Amino acid sequence: MRELIEHTEGINRLMARFGVKFGIYKNGEFHEQLFPFDAIPRVISREEFQKLEKGLIQRVDALNLFLNDIYGEKKIIKDQVVPEEFVFSSSGYLPECEGIKPPKGIYSHISGIDLVLGKDGKWYILEDNLRIPSGASYPMIAREICRRVSPSTFSSNPVVDNRNYAAMLKETMDWVNVGGIPVIMTPGRYNAAYFEHSYLAERTGSELATCSDLFVEDNQLFYRDYRDKKQKVGVIYRRISDEYLDPMTFLPESLIGIPNLMDVYRSGNVAIVNAPGNGVADDKGIYYFVPKMIRYYLDQEPILHNAPTYLPFYEEDRKYVLENLEKLVIKDVAEAGGYGVIFGSGLGKEKLSELRALIQKESRRFIAQEVIDFQDMEVCEGIDRVWRKADLRAFVLSGQTTRVWPSGLTRFSRNADSFVVNSSQGGGFKDTWVLSR
Repeated sequence: MRELIEHTEGINRLMARFGVKFGIYKNGEFHEQLFPFDAIPRVISREEFQKLEKGLIQRVDALNLFLNDIYGEKKIIKDQVVPEEFVFSSSGYLPECEGIKPPKGIYSHISGIDLVLGKDGKWYILEDNLRIPSGASYPMIAREICRRVSPSTFSSNPVVDNRNYAAMLKETMDWVNVGGIPVIMTPGRYNAAYFEHSYLAERTGSELATCSDLFVEDNQLFYRDYRDKKQKVGVIYRRISDEYLDPMTFLPESLIGIPNLMDVYRSGNVAIVNAPGNGVADDKGIYYFVPKMIRYYLDQEPILHNAPTYLPFYEEDRKYVLENLEKLVIKDVAEAGGYGVIFGSGLGKEKLSELRALIQKESRRFIAQEVIDFQDMEVCEGIDRVWRKADLRAFVLSGQTTRVWPSGLTRFSRNADSFVVNSSQGGGFKDTWVLSR
């Protein structure tokens, strides 16, 4: 491992050369920057990963059953396990998806589940990402480069090979393919995760396409290549948000969608990975109910823990939140990427008062959580080693079976005083080693 650490700067230079970057918009301008890599890995024991694996499979299976139910019979609402108003007021719920049964009944084919390891030794789920979770490509290419730089590190340590993600993704896409070529749909070069789109397309043997390459004809989806040859598309891994997918169904002003795509999908003539409408299940308010979903659909006790969460929507919870605001973290349910996260401890009296008034006025808009004192990880900072907060995004793929990729994206804060680790907020990342013995 020492050899890897000594070559951290060189590894980051190689990543920059390969285009391992992410983009962010600031003041209406697109800026591309390196996602800084730290060579000290997160190490997860074989036994610990097996427990995580069971808990993650359980959770994602329950979430897929919830989506199938919400856009179908709605039994969980009828049985008063999840309040009706909580589902239908979610910005992620799409009435346009009512009654649509995706191929093989899978809604979330690729789930990115964000966890932290508390100082009490327990893993806590912070968020479920079921729409277009990104980040798998970074540990994939990091491991590839690290193997080149220090092959002895991996021959002398029992680390599970993580180069199978592309094969897992391809098998997942093939399982739901209704007949035709696989396509990864990107909004284009100026998307924050464009590197990942192109990298995964190359590794899975899929066509990388923008909306200008795709069109609907005779209720089928087609791809037109540079030779003007058209081919039927059987599965499309879309990397654009629901509202931009089809201007005939959602936002009419969308310039990056495919007109009439939803008609093709509704007819069962193409599989969309991940399914439109998944946002109702990864709404931060719905997160509160996932342990109840596991008990309801699977008749099992949850293996993994939610962070202690309060819903101001409920009077009792709202009272507690308003009285304890200065020691809680408040999250806007519609935000992502580390945005809309407010630590009460960092607010003055005036800002706390303003936030209390907003929570009282728009209680459905927020959740509140206890601040989990999660473990720090060692990070190289120049010639020094420092300790920073870090989380883990685990990737769960649902196809013929539900499987957890034996790796993951470990993100860390580069600010000593920050709990926010997102790349869009200036964080870095590490490789995640799952030990084979």
